[in-house]
Amino acid sequence: MTSLSRPNGRPQNPCFSSGPCAKRPGWSLDALKRAEVGRSHRSKPGRARLKDVIERSKKILGIPADYKIGIVPASDTGAVEMALWSLLGPRGVDVFSWESFGKGWVTDVIKQLKLKDVRAHEAPYGRLPNLSAADPARDAVFVWNGTTSGVCVPDGAWIRPDRGGLTICDATSAVFAMDLPWDRLDVVTWSWQKVLGGEAAHGMIALSPRAVERLTSYTPPWPLPKIFRMTSGGKLIDGIFQGDTINTPSMLAVEDALDGLIWAEQVGGLKGLLARSRGNLAAIAKWADKTPWVDFLAEDPRTRSCTSVCLKIVDPWFTGLKPADQAAPPRRIAALLDAERVAYDIEAYRDAPPGLRIWAGATVEASDLEALFPWLDWAYATAKRELAADAA
Repeated sequence: MTSLSRPNGRPQNPCFSSGPCAKRPGWSLDALKRAEVGRSHRSKPGRARLKDVIERSKKILGIPADYKIGIVPASDTGAVEMALWSLLGPRGVDVFSWESFGKGWVTDVIKQLKLKDVRAHEAPYGRLPNLSAADPARDAVFVWNGTTSGVCVPDGAWIRPDRGGLTICDATSAVFAMDLPWDRLDVVTWSWQKVLGGEAAHGMIALSPRAVERLTSYTPPWPLPKIFRMTSGGKLIDGIFQGDTINTPSMLAVEDALDGLIWAEQVGGLKGLLARSRGNLAAIAKWADKTPWVDFLAEDPRTRSCTSVCLKIVDPWFTGLKPADQAAPPRRIAALLDAERVAYDIEAYRDAPPGLRIWAGATVEASDLEALFPWLDWAYATAKRELAADAA
């Protein structure tokens, strides 16, 4: 039963946004006091900080030693665009899409790059497309975790180890929270603003030896902007993967990224991060199982995201509303909780079905989720009463 009684406890940290995400527990501005502000990122200490981000990321994630890792402009979006514009063209492409960002990559490949041999494998929100349709002779483009749908790829079994094409994976809300099969991924991109709660603006890209071989042997037929160029004269610009970024990074953001990585090491590295995210998902699932008005948007429990947890309202009162009226209840719930300073930014993404989205990555404390649940029930009951009264 939902209740109109205002709960007593509150989350200590009300930040449940899916990007930028909650800072790590105990974070304060003091974490940035060693930032190399006012110094060139090409200076010896500036370059050392950038290289440290690369090396710590590689070690924590368990990325193979022969992969190249670089810091690139424009967050995860820039990293994905860099990969698509630099690598696609010599083979046919399979693009898998089941939410907003995946649809964006379909648009890029078909309408911007105007590639002719493209197969778009799409599914509605809540489901995955048929991943087994991937042709190992073709390149594959996909997100690992659908940030706007809460639907993630459960494993990499569908990716052939003897593939001829490249796999290009947008993994921004999956890295540091989900166990990625790196040997089956040729290009992986992410940003600092997700699982470790870093500041936005910068992206990262990991390239397998097969991806590097494509870069150095293939020249795209279209012009490449300077911020996309990873080769010169047919050779890899190796400095990008040693801390020489293509454009000027924020040294404050770099310091914040380092702070998140050091915290990740302190909580047990990747194993500890995965445990925290999975524990948070389990807490949400336990609450959802006993809450009649809500359910996961992901139809298959195996595909439920443990970071961007997307929920739908299943109360018959809500499902009986006209589609045009269904955005109002989750919007009101989000507004009520924002006003109470209990939860910020939890309404579903603008392109997703009306509902709620709660970030549950490793920087979120399970105790804060437990404190949030009674407030969700209160906000739903309040919104339902108010909107029903308005309609009467």
